[in-house]
Amino acid sequence: MEHTPINRRRFVRYSVAGGAGFLLAPYLSFAGHPPDKKVNLGLIGVGLRGRNHLNNLLNREDVVIPAICDIDSVALARSQEMIRAAGREKAAEYTGSEFAFEKMLERDDLEGVIISTPWLWHTRMAVAAMKAGKYAGVEVSAANTLEECWDLVNTWEETEIPVMILENVCYRRDVMAVLNMVRQDVFGEIVHCRCGYRHDLREVKFNPGVEFGERGIAEARWRTRHSIFRNGDLYPTHGVGPIATMLNINRGNRFVSLVSTASKARGLHNYIVNHPEGGQDHPNASIRWKLGDVVTSLITTAMGETILVTHDTNLPRPYSLNFSIQGTTGVADFDYHTRRIYIEGASQPHAWDDMNPEWLEKYDHPLWKKYGEYASGSGHGGMDFFVDHAFVESVKRKVNPPLDAYDCAAWSAITPLSEVSIANNGEPQDFPDFTRGNWIRRKPVFALGDEF
Repeated sequence: MEHTPINRRRFVRYSVAGGAGFLLAPYLSFAGHPPDKKVNLGLIGVGLRGRNHLNNLLNREDVVIPAICDIDSVALARSQEMIRAAGREKAAEYTGSEFAFEKMLERDDLEGVIISTPWLWHTRMAVAAMKAGKYAGVEVSAANTLEECWDLVNTWEETEIPVMILENVCYRRDVMAVLNMVRQDVFGEIVHCRCGYRHDLREVKFNPGVEFGERGIAEARWRTRHSIFRNGDLYPTHGVGPIATMLNINRGNRFVSLVSTASKARGLHNYIVNHPEGGQDHPNASIRWKLGDVVTSLITTAMGETILVTHDTNLPRPYSLNFSIQGTTGVADFDYHTRRIYIEGASQPHAWDDMNPEWLEKYDHPLWKKYGEYASGSGHGGMDFFVDHAFVESVKRKVNPPLDAYDCAAWSAITPLSEVSIANNGEPQDFPDFTRGNWIRRKPVFALGDEF
């Protein structure tokens, strides 16, 4: 479908058009579009993450928020206060049921929705949005099972209404600089990559104290239960998404196979028994946690690269996405705590160079050069601006987003494939080809211009 016009709806075209500048007062404004050209977006889920998106959307004069949806009255009230403070009209509220979003999707004035809900609702809501004719921007991961991955792909192909995975790390400034280096052959031919999600989430999974589920607050209400029943890489896309853009996954390359292993599970139990509000006699101390503390996956690609992916959220450690990229002429490790590079012929033999500031400034991506000053206040170091910008502009222009249904499926498939591999003593698992062979002819589009 990639380069073929859509005949049935003629709703989505596949090239990014036009140029855009921005003004900072009072909202973000884009040149090349009439001042009255606005896009109507709704939000499904307005908890902490949903309100991050809401804040960015309220800073744009080209976005209207007619409706919001959540089962939490406090989240709705806080969102309405944000809308009021921005000088906007109060949004219609949809609540009272976990399926209230279905009623919201019946609105004729919504062109797209941003979904920031617990994981088990992501695919169901994205599919419903596409079937209702609304662009779906879905938080990560986009799917939990292979069946859900196929649901996203099949619905996109059947309805021709796009879904975008809102993977903000793809737009992180150093990540995009390294993407620039890859595209300019700084590292030569890429051979091996490393990434992951290494984030001590114990205080997120147990909040307050050592409580979760019905006694929990925020993500502890739902996220922690996954660690009881599932053993795999439960959150792969922050690491894998950026690497996938560098390796042109689904666009000239694809994931082929995966092998996963998991360590023993000790971190969550130890946290409970050693916490002042826990202890050996606390009811949660008897839980048998299924999720291994460190899950390691090795992915192979059609073009011969390997990718080492780590999931590590139950042990004490500083935050890291563990990025590294290695090619025939050099290697770089890049993260908040380490940014170092070695390029044969440019670096001293067997000695690392600091990537700050020369390398990162030299290869700073055009998107960051253009919008960096504004983006810096948008959340997560500025990358939230770019992922929301890409979604908004895709809806406005009626184009396929730069991170599409095939990316949703391929990146999210790591979770169920890793679960099966671990359950079968590291047995290799084949990735489905969600593009049905079209990865061979699809061309890279992510961040190739100064728009997306």
